[in-house]
Formats: sequence, C-alpha cells, structure tokens
Amino acid sequence: MGLVALVSVSMSETVMAQIGAPFIHDPATIAECDGKYYTWGTGGSGLVSEDGWVWTSGERIPNVGAAPDMIKIGDRYLLAYSTTGGGLGGGHAGTIVTCFGKTLDPKSPDYGFPPAAERITVAHSEVDEDCDAIDAGLIMTPEGRLFVTFGTYFGFIRMTELDPKTGARLDTLAEDINIAVDCEATTMIYHDGYYYLLGTHGTCCDGINSTYNIVCGRSTSPTGPFIDNVGRDMVEGGGKMVLGARDGYTGAGHFGRTIIEDGVEKMSFHWEADYYQSGRSTLAILPIVWRNGWPEAGYNVKPGVYEIESERRGYALELATEYVRMAGGRGMGGMFGGGQQQANTTIPFQKLEDVIGNWPKGNIDVRVFDYQFRPNQKWELVAMDEGTLGTPYYKIVIAGTNRALAATAGKELTTVPEFTGAPEQLWSIDQLIDGTYRICPKAVPGTDEKVCLISIGDSNASLGKFDFNDVNCKWNFRQY
Repeated sequence: MGLVALVSVSMSETVMAQIGAPFIHDPATIAECDGKYYTWGTGGSGLVSEDGWVWTSGERIPNVGAAPDMIKIGDRYLLAYSTTGGGLGGGHAGTIVTCFGKTLDPKSPDYGFPPAAERITVAHSEVDEDCDAIDAGLIMTPEGRLFVTFGTYFGFIRMTELDPKTGARLDTLAEDINIAVDCEATTMIYHDGYYYLLGTHGTCCDGINSTYNIVCGRSTSPTGPFIDNVGRDMVEGGGKMVLGARDGYTGAGHFGRTIIEDGVEKMSFHWEADYYQSGRSTLAILPIVWRNGWPEAGYNVKPGVYEIESERRGYALELATEYVRMAGGRGMGGMFGGGQQQANTTIPFQKLEDVIGNWPKGNIDVRVFDYQFRPNQKWELVAMDEGTLGTPYYKIVIAGTNRALAATAGKELTTVPEFTGAPEQLWSIDQLIDGTYRICPKAVPGTDEKVCLISIGDSNASLGKFDFNDVNCKWNFRQY
C-alpha cells in the first residue's frame, strides 16, 4: 500500500478472443448483412454472430478453397479466394477466383454463390513461378477502384486491379505488380491519405509454436511502393509491427478491418493458437488505434477495478455521496516542518465499510471529481456473455457492492442498488482510434437513440450523442 503505481489499460491483459464456438483459420474480413455478422475461413467454413461477440458455426460456402476475403460493393458481396496454392500438391501453382452473392443470409431466397464453373479467375501462378497465388485480399479505394493482393512466402506478394461491377480482372495494369516479400495473407486499407499494406509475417500452421504476426507499410498510391516506419520497402522485407503474440494467444494473422463509425475501428484476424481453448485457431477482434500515422492493435478493457477518468480534465467518475473525512495523518505540525522526530506510520486507505453506511439506500447519482482513491470512485468491470462487435458488454458496479451504473429514461445517469442485467445496466466499452475509450449503454429506456457517457463541464456526467471530435465523449481506465 506504500507506492501507488499508475498502470494504463494498454499495459494489462485484456479480453481478446470471441466466445461461443469461434473456431476458424484464415478468416475473411467480417461482413454485416441484415443485422448479423459473418466470416468464412479456409475450406469455406463459416461463422455467424447475432451481436459480434458470441459466434457459432455458420453456413459453409461450397467449393471455396483457401483463405477467402469478402467485401460489400453496393448491394452485393464480392467473394475472393484461392483454389489451391500454398505448396499444396508439391508446387506453387495457384488461382485467385472471384464471384458475387446477393446476400449472406442462408435463409434468404436470394442466398447463394455461382457454381464453381461460373466463377471468375483473376490471377494465377505456375508451379515454379516466383509467386504463389493464394490469400486474396480486397480493397475498394475512395475513388471506387477495386484491387486484389495475393501471394505467400514463396516469392512475391502481388496485386492487380478488378472491375467492381463484375469482379473480373481489368487491363489497367500491364502485369501484376510486385509489392512485398517475406509475408502472406495480405490486404490493403486506406487512411488519411495513405494506402496501408498489411501482411502476415512469421511461421504458419504450427499451433502454439506458430510465430505469425501482422506487419504493414504504407504508400500514397494503391500500387506502392509500401514503405515502413523506418524507410524499408516491403518488397525488400520491410514491415512495421501491428500485432504479435499476447499472453495466452499466439499466431496473429489474416488482418481485416471494419469501420464502425468515425473514430471507432476494429481489426479481425485469427489467433493460430488460443491457449485458453485447447490451442485451437480462433477468431479475434480488437480495436484499431492509429498512433503517429500507423495502425496498431488496441486493447479491450480487462475485467477488474478501475478509476474511470474523463479525458476532458482528468477527473474521475464517482458516486455522488457526501465526502467522508479521514482521521489520522501528520496534521499541521508535519505539514509545516514540525514533527521531524515523529515515527512514520502507514495510513490505511479509506474502506468501503467506513462509508457505505452513510450512502442513500435507493438510486444514487454520479458525477466527476478529482480522484482520491476513495470507495465511491472505484468501479468494477465484469464482462458478460453478450456484447457488440469485438467487445463484451460489461456490468459496471462500485467495487465491493452490486450497485450498478445505469441509464435512465431521461438519458441521464444513475446507480441502482442491485444489478439485474437489464439492458440499461449493460455497457459497451470501445477503444477509439486515438487510444481513449467510448462507454455506451446497451439501451436507454423509452428510446432507440444511441448515446454514450459524456462529461459536462468539470463536474457533471450524463449521456449524449457520440462525437469523436468532442473530448467530453472520451474516457480512460486506470488501475492502481
């Protein structure tokens, strides 16, 4: 209890894997259709989720080979995958294929992808070629151009341009462009004037011994060259780390990006080995944080006890109870130079049992105030078995109690004496692209409006519309 060390959430363990049955390898970028989330992996195996946190086995797409990717173009979904490659059959002959589907919902009468014979070949490699046409990655540029990247360690990563209307290869490029080496499972994303090429580096398919990690370079052109943060070209082996292993999870690969809204982005990928699920390959979704112009994997908040700190001024969310003074301390003599001979003692922290008897029995409001590590400022986060894309819902209670943070019908905040699991008592916590966090109730009684926790001035807390450019919408979680 002597030295108190501030620990940022970004330095702690986090909730990283999805729950349910999230078992997949080489997942496609997550796609949303009619309120559900979908992804597919090698062999066409699918996962589906109602909320983005709990995943179950989904419909298998027939005749899909290795490492598919998916992108929505207009009101259709373009699927790209490789029919072979990766050294299968003793060589590196591979083929990249595309096709469109109208819906991802297998219960819809419009569901289905064309039979294999009607799908379109857009790239290929020969047995002894210095490229292996596998691991397709799709991007639609802001100008409406469609590109596909492909390749593995067996030579170059290449790209070519496709027709967004048909998915077929265009003749804008005389030949495929070499854009990287020493990686695989590539894709491109666009952010703030740059195209970022993300690739998977390290060893694949070796369970807990896999060393897969995700790296990137960037260019002002979709055709490269892609240069990393220290000036290395990815075609010469460069690449800045985006995500490596984390405690209990190893083999991060097959990056996909989902933009929820301005300031809220997620990356999907697989862990080649999830130590907490028998070392199986599992789907994972983490926040994307943009730091100094580069993407990196963020952190979901780990269940535990925190100060919830407003980004506006650094004040802490607290239960609005009467301030209870503490006895003890050096007193005036110690403060102004007296009492030098007084023996040092450790002053105990104020405890919950010292103050809880003075708290009202019903609902209690919340506010923001400077943090003094008092019981009414310590919040416990408990992850629930439901959530939103990439993050669980949390119950947020005063540590040591069941008094829960809740939204009210008037779009205000309160705490209720007992957590019941009602939607207004469940909170999503999304890390934003600047590293701060957004806190939103699952529901507000009497309205469907989406709101988040906000600070008003220096001392009030309420609910309001999220605006990434408004510092009042942003919070930090601190552990001591």
